[in-house]
This record gives sequence, C-alpha cells and structure tokens, in this order.
Amino acid sequence: MNRKQLILLLAALVVAGGASLLLLNRHQDSWNQSEAQLGGKLLKDFQMNDVAAIHIRGDSDLDLVRKEDRWRVAQRGDYPANFSQISDLLIKIGDLKIKQSEPIGPSQLGRMQLEPPGKSPGAGLLVEFKNNQGSILDSLLLGKKHTEKSDRPSPMPDGDDGFADGRYVMLTSDPNDVLTVSDPLNSVDPKAPEWLNKDFFKIEKPQSVSFVSTNASNSWTLTRSSESAPWLLNETKPGEVLDTNKLSSLASTLSDPSFVDVAADPAKAGMDKPLLVTIKTFDGFAYTLKIGGKTPENDYNLNVEIAADLPSARTPGRDEKPDDKTKFDKEFQDKNKSLQAKLAQEKSLGQWTYVVNGWLIDPLIRDRSQLMVEKKTEKTAATSEAKPDAVLPDSTLPDPVPGAPPQ
Repeated sequence: MNRKQLILLLAALVVAGGASLLLLNRHQDSWNQSEAQLGGKLLKDFQMNDVAAIHIRGDSDLDLVRKEDRWRVAQRGDYPANFSQISDLLIKIGDLKIKQSEPIGPSQLGRMQLEPPGKSPGAGLLVEFKNNQGSILDSLLLGKKHTEKSDRPSPMPDGDDGFADGRYVMLTSDPNDVLTVSDPLNSVDPKAPEWLNKDFFKIEKPQSVSFVSTNASNSWTLTRSSESAPWLLNETKPGEVLDTNKLSSLASTLSDPSFVDVAADPAKAGMDKPLLVTIKTFDGFAYTLKIGGKTPENDYNLNVEIAADLPSARTPGRDEKPDDKTKFDKEFQDKNKSLQAKLAQEKSLGQWTYVVNGWLIDPLIRDRSQLMVEKKTEKTAATSEAKPDAVLPDSTLPDPVPGAPPQ
C-alpha cells in the first residue's frame, strides 16, 4: 500500500467514524427528548388566562367565547356558559401529563379515533384554544379513551371491565406521534346544551296563578290569602268543586323549575300565539310565562318575562320602639337588597327562549275542567237496584226429613 492509498483509507475511516458519531448523538438526543417528554406536561407553555375562546369540533361545532368578562355559548345566542365547567377544563389542560408516546401511521388513526373530526367512527375531537384576536394558542386532537382493566367484572351486560383513566391525543403540531395523557377529559363535548349555565328563575311564595287559554272558557285563576292557606278558584261556577289533590303538583312545579336547552332558532319555537301563564308572589314578583310549540321530544318552548314591584321603604308598626325600628329596618334593607339582586339576575333571562320538560308545563296549562273533582256518573235504576230473591210460601215448603237438621 503506497502513501496515497493510506491517506485515502484514513480519510474514509475518519468520515465513517464521524457519521457514526453523528447518528449516535442524534439517537441519544431523540432518546433523551422522548424520556423527558414522558411525565412532562402536554402543553408546556399553556397560559389559561390568555384563552378567550374555545372551539370544539366533532360531528358538530361548538364555540365558547369570553365576552364582557363572561363565558358564553355562541351557538345558543351567546347564552351564559357554565363558568366552573370551563375553568375546570382549562386547569386540566394546563396540567395534563404525558403517560406514553408512540409513533403512529395514517392507517392506525381510525383505530385510535384520531382521524379528522366528522361523523365517521374513527373521528376525533379537535379542541382549539384562541386568544382575543382569534389566533390559535394551542390545539390538540382528542381520540379514544384509555381504559384501565379491572379485576372485577362489569355489573352491566355490555359494560367494559375497566374504567377510563386517560385518553389518546395528538398534537396538531406533531401528527406523527400518539400520546396518552393522564385524564379522560370526559367533559369535552361539542354539544351546546352540555355547556349552558343552568341557573334558572325560581318562583318563591306564589300568591296567584292565572292561565289564559286560546279558549276563554278554559281559562282560570287560583289565589291564596297566605303561604299556608289553600288555593281558591276565582269566580267559581255552579257545580264546580276544586280538586285540591291536583294542585299539589302545581306548587311543587313552581318551586324549582329547570330547562333542557336554549332554543337555537327562536323563530321556529311557535311563540307567535303562545299560551300565557302569569304567576304573582307575596314578595311582589310577577312572572309571565309564554308557552310556545312542542319539540319532537315533547318538550315545550318557553319564554319568561319577569317584573317586580318592590317597596322602597318600610312602614313602621304602631307603637314601635326605637330598638325594634333599627332591627326591623335592617332586616327590611337586607331582604330588599336580596330581592333586587334576584330581580336583576332573573330579568336577564327574558332575552332567550328555553326548551323545558313537559312535566313542568303540563300542570300549568290544564283546562278549567281538569282542575275540578271528577263527577261520578249515576247508575241507572235497573243496574243499581238488586232484585229480591223469591220466597216460597210456607205451604210449598217440603216436609222435613226424619233425623235431618232443622232448616
């Protein structure tokens, strides 16, 4: 081997060694990066206070937007959202830990439910977090829930023998790896009703209830003189007897009403010719319920208008002592302040149309006759009077048999 060949051989060895070292360093860096990723946060730079909008896309779209310092549901006419639910989600997203990281190919996305959002069985949920300018701060695709197997069989016939302890996710910035995070994120759903603030009006101490039917003969008004007094029907007609048992459901219905959803399109809620129910309370509140058409699920569309006539000052009692006056004035002011806050909160509900269960509305819109004791139909004389048994005269009775017991 001459000198020139030796130099070329040494150069080749140097190049080969350098390449091997470079590949080894890259593998080491990749391994270190993967090891550092496990147990670390999914979104390292996530700042929950910078989030002003959340977009969730599945088989439908949902937009949660922060407006005027309050979270709202865009698909429900900017109805107030459940703040605690959104807050919990943002805290969870910021704290998500990576439990596992594996490369994934396009053919495996459906099995992990990490295909693009849509209606296919393998589609995932896209979650985007945006700032005030609408720019995306972070985004991820939520896939199938990770299930921890349990030693105990499920009590349900078709139930899984395990529980969800995490979820498969994929960062949109890294579509080549599927990650397993430490929370199943059960609350993430593109359905708008799941995010609504369900605080509703509450009718306390009702004094009167009036129903105005499209047929005037079916209208009625019930009143009572005190909270413990029985309900009485105004302008009772001859032959009408109020069924007090039927009024028990009326009082319980009014005490804590709730709603299922907010109408996405109020124009289709059938509110052009509504049934009207007016409820007045001993505290001076007046609730006007406008009841529209029914939904395919047999729920009702409802709009509520709320007003109140609250006294601005208390009338002192006769011979009231100074100490008592101070005490009673403070009690009046505290109560009045509470009622004013209730009025402000409930009046804001009037700008939306609600979908409410039928069991809430049906007791309020009964026909007048349905409030009365049912009349029993009298039986005819032929069916109500029993015919007497025939009695034979003594002369026709047979002679007693010797030794037989007396008849």
